[in-house]
Amino acid sequence: MSFVTTYQLHLLLSLFLLGCIGTLFLFRKPPGHRAWLLADLVWVVLGGMGALVAIIAGLYTADSSRLDRQIDLAYAATSDFDQDAARFRLRYCDQGISPKVAVLCEKIEYLSASTATNAELPLFIEVTQEVAPLTGLSLLVSDHTQRARQDMKDMVAKADAFDIERFLVFASRDMETDAAVTALRPDEPAIAGDFQVLAQSYDTLIDQVGKLQEEWKYLQENAHILVLQILALCLVSFAAPFRLGKSMVELRSNLTSRS
Repeated sequence: MSFVTTYQLHLLLSLFLLGCIGTLFLFRKPPGHRAWLLADLVWVVLGGMGALVAIIAGLYTADSSRLDRQIDLAYAATSDFDQDAARFRLRYCDQGISPKVAVLCEKIEYLSASTATNAELPLFIEVTQEVAPLTGLSLLVSDHTQRARQDMKDMVAKADAFDIERFLVFASRDMETDAAVTALRPDEPAIAGDFQVLAQSYDTLIDQVGKLQEEWKYLQENAHILVLQILALCLVSFAAPFRLGKSMVELRSNLTSRS
């Protein structure tokens, strides 16, 4: 598969050239000859296959847009959690806080640490945005694109190795924090409410990153559809000269008959 995607331009041009050579040989035949009818049949068959594969690849392209949306959601969830955690610490985690608030502040420190110290999370989000399977298809092959493709392969390997379970270090709430929230709710409802919002932001972050990984795996598992699309285009490029040659012969025949 990597050979097809790397040398797709070479394959397209080579098969188109072969089709042109075959068409030149057919110019020896008169209009309406069986050879031209077979050439037209080849175009219909290969063109139909190319159209069918293009439709399937179009569905895959639509599915790939789900990855972009999920990346946006993961970014938004990450930003919301970071903002909520920073706001809570600034408001309530100063010196002289009560033991109940200290419990919540300690939990927030753990939750923030579980995201900030895990460098694989932002790496995974960045990689899936930069190396979505569709971006692996380029019709121009140069030293620069070859190096970029190698860098892309390295990042893909890192994204594939990402495990959401390693990110789930802490639960957003436990018995101790629930007891603290319950005790603070009558006298300090703002603190209890803000902590619940923060815990919900953390849970949303975990959920969105997990869905992001699922979308990434789905696209990677079905990336072969793009290879089929390239092969279908190669077949069309091979058959196109035959159809063009048939049209030219028929046009020339009509002009000759009228004159």
